[in-house]
Amino acid sequence: MKIISTNISRAKTILHNGKDVKTGIFKVPTGDEVTIETYNIIGDEQADLIHHGGEHKAVYAFSVNHYDYWKGILANQDLSYGAFGENFSVSNLAEEDVKIGDQFRFGSALLEVSQPRVPCFKLGIALNNANAVKLFTKTYCTGVYFRVLETGGAQTGDTVSIEKHATHDISIKKLFQAYFDRNYVGLERGFSEALDLKELAPEWKDKLAKRLSITND
Repeated sequence: MKIISTNISRAKTILHNGKDVKTGIFKVPTGDEVTIETYNIIGDEQADLIHHGGEHKAVYAFSVNHYDYWKGILANQDLSYGAFGENFSVSNLAEEDVKIGDQFRFGSALLEVSQPRVPCFKLGIALNNANAVKLFTKTYCTGVYFRVLETGGAQTGDTVSIEKHATHDISIKKLFQAYFDRNYVGLERGFSEALDLKELAPEWKDKLAKRLSITND
């Protein structure tokens, strides 16, 4: 795996459906090394700190391997890296292989997988497609959120290496698919196993606990 593009942006306010919306989703590639700190990347901003950024969403990576699919679906061959709001566009970052708690070295920073990405309406704005959120959810290819275990620097061209493999089989794709596909086989068992993972972000533990409660009522 390798960082193909490093993308950051300041938050800005845009007009959407007659209302002002502040967002940091419009990431722009940078050729400079970026500094990864505990809660974010220096020079990068999130507008909604309740749902974006913070300890368990400090860094977001998305696979460049997904871009050809999206260029076709959106009929946009000019779709550029950073279009999904990712900080790092990475080659061969496969959600079915990436597990909660896996640890990756990005440049000199050590990152730990914390959760899948759940898209909000701002993805539709970024991709200029009202159905983008629905399409994104159906692919189960969400990209990966990381927390920062060791701060450091990273830039385009750096190798991304796995430093520690989780010992369970709950991948980013498996967890996301189980949550959004009501016909997923083994849903309750999968949720229970995921809840036992200390590396899983609190936001997702709350989601799973509520879903299990509803399922068992």
